[in-house]
Amino acid sequence: MGKKKQNLQATARKVITHTTPRSVVSEQFRTLRTNVNFASPDVDLRSIVVTSAAPGEGKSTTSANLATVFAQEGKKVLLVDGDMRKPTTHYTFHMPNTIGLSNVLTRQASVEDAIRPTTIERLDLMTCGPIPPNPAELLASNAMTMLISDLKQRYDVVIFDAPPVLSVTDGQVLANKCDGAILVVSSGSTEKEMASKAKEAIEASNSKLIGAVLNNFELPKDSYYYQYYGNAAE
Repeated sequence: MGKKKQNLQATARKVITHTTPRSVVSEQFRTLRTNVNFASPDVDLRSIVVTSAAPGEGKSTTSANLATVFAQEGKKVLLVDGDMRKPTTHYTFHMPNTIGLSNVLTRQASVEDAIRPTTIERLDLMTCGPIPPNPAELLASNAMTMLISDLKQRYDVVIFDAPPVLSVTDGQVLANKCDGAILVVSSGSTEKEMASKAKEAIEASNSKLIGAVLNNFELPKDSYYYQYYGNAAE
């Protein structure tokens, strides 16, 4: 196994909202779900892009766990790996990546061929598929617009794991086609200027920025929230 593949597998986090649903972190993802539900009372947010400013800030972990808590709420959910440069969802859910989004967009496979059920009830997955030479062009295509429309007919919520918006244009392109976007910011490592530029990039795509997720934040053990939920961590 090459070093690059090992690094990608290392980024695939556990879906803690499924493995440890009573943990403090899982509670925070449920809070995020609630905030998304209330974010736009006049608009039905059916397609959501999860992105970050730079790599390694936790956007893939966030998208997988957000998809899970929506499924736990009773919604029919599809998680789509829209990161066609460094995909990781197939590692997270232990699935093959032979057929996925890239195959559908190039008309090499049907939507049905590319969607697989996960071990989590009501949550399906569309992996990235073989990495194409032109990810941004595929995401900007009419085929992508039609696919999103089709998926919104099949599912209550469609969540896209997108590349970092400051690294490539893919995230902006996806955000433009979806109902809203969530920006993941890593506490202590994302500079304020980068976070601000990422926010501007999403807004420039004419997408609705639903909000931001502060990731890797250490909760003080003497805080009320930690004491209240700490006993239910296991």
